[in-house]
Amino acid sequence: MPHDHSDHEHAHALLPSDPALRVKALETILTRKGLVDPAALDEIIDTYENRVGPKNGADVVARAWSDEGFRAALAVDATEVMRELGYYGRQGEHIVCTECTPSVHHMVVCTLCSCYPWSLLGIPPGWYKSDAYRSRAVREPRKVLAEFGVALPPETAVRVWDSTAEIRYLVIPLRPAGTEGMSVEELAKLVTRDSMIGTGLARVPG
Repeated sequence: MPHDHSDHEHAHALLPSDPALRVKALETILTRKGLVDPAALDEIIDTYENRVGPKNGADVVARAWSDEGFRAALAVDATEVMRELGYYGRQGEHIVCTECTPSVHHMVVCTLCSCYPWSLLGIPPGWYKSDAYRSRAVREPRKVLAEFGVALPPETAVRVWDSTAEIRYLVIPLRPAGTEGMSVEELAKLVTRDSMIGTGLARVPG
């Protein structure tokens, strides 16, 4: 409708150039129009930043490191495992787990947009959504990994997985040496968000 289109153009013209300010200004405009509930937005942000974050994914990785049966179940049907754990929902409807080994390192990207397993990793980092990462991760993954501080042996192959609207990927990083006998809770603290995207490695204990 002409009136709505005019309002949209007017609102867009009022948005500042700084991305953070643009988001805040857009939120204010939508709130004033009654299209957004600030309390609901705050609840979503708090959930995925503080209560979910990468904690759910770290729990899955730690369990996979500790329990061979759980690890095998992930390989068969990770989506069902997530459903049973309650790690299912917003952008996490279909999950595939890819396990790193000494011979293959896995890395995840979304070349079309920024599909990401929110229910496991929380809010996606800004770089994951950037054009540079989305294009270079496929063309030159080793260079991208090096920029993240990940230096792989020449004999280790790099496999890049492209997330879609239908499938999200969770990388199971290599278990660090010296972690034998550690509990699931202790192991989970070694798992970083980036290691579950494949742009990082799990922390070394100590």
